[in-house]
Amino acid sequence: MSNNTINREEVEKFNKIAEEWWNPNGKFKPLHKFNPIRIEYIKNNIIKDFNISSNDKPLKGISILDIGCGGGLLSEPLARLGAEVVGIDASKKNIDIAKHHLKKSNLKIDYHDKSPENFNYEKKFDVILNMEIVEHVENISKFINQSTKFLKNNGLMFIATLNQTLKSYLFAIIGAEYILRWLPIGTHDWNKFVKPENLENICKKNSLVLKRIDGVKFNPLLDKWKLSNDKSVNYITKYKKG
Repeated sequence: MSNNTINREEVEKFNKIAEEWWNPNGKFKPLHKFNPIRIEYIKNNIIKDFNISSNDKPLKGISILDIGCGGGLLSEPLARLGAEVVGIDASKKNIDIAKHHLKKSNLKIDYHDKSPENFNYEKKFDVILNMEIVEHVENISKFINQSTKFLKNNGLMFIATLNQTLKSYLFAIIGAEYILRWLPIGTHDWNKFVKPENLENICKKNSLVLKRIDGVKFNPLLDKWKLSNDKSVNYITKYKKG
C-alpha cells in the first residue's frame, strides 16, 4: 500500500474541471447544493462542542484546517462566520482558483497546495475538515493519520463521504453520473467508498472517537439536501480527538 496519500489520477480529474469551482450551474453544481447542509452541520456542532454563544460571527477564534479544500467552497463561508481558516489541497490548480476567488471575497484564508503528509505547519487546529475527500485519496489510513497530527486534543474532525453499498453504487454512480449527469462520468470509484464501521476503525487507531454520524439525503421536491437517518449513500461524521 502506498505511503503517499495523493492519487494522481484523482488530482488530474479535478484539475480538468478546476475552472468550474465557483460556477453554481457548472460541474460542481451538486456541491453547491450540498454546501448549505455542510456549513450548517459544521457550524452547529462547533457551537455546541465549544459552548459558543450564537452571533453573526459564531466561529470567531476557532481555527479550522480544510483538507482537500478544492476551490474554497467551504473555506470561504466558514471564514465569513469568523473562523481562522487554512485550506490545503493536493491540486495546485484548485489552490490557484481558491486564491483568485479570495481576492473578490475580502476574506483572509491561508491556502497551500499540499497534502497532509507534506504540509509543514507548526500550529494545531481546533477543527479539521475532511469533506468529500477520503474517497479520492490513495491510502485512507495514512491520510487520517497525517490529518490527525494537526488536530488539538479535544478538537473535532468532520468527515463526509460515501458508504460502500449497492444503493450508493446505484445512486451516486449510475444515477448521479450516468443518468442525471449531475457529475462528470468517472468522478467516483465505488471501490474507494468507505463503510462507516471501516472509517471508525481507522479513526480509533488515531485517537479519534466517533461522537455523531448522520445520513445526508437529497430531497428532489425541495431541491436541497437534508440530514437523514439513512446512511446508505452519503453520510457525515463528527469525531473528537481524545
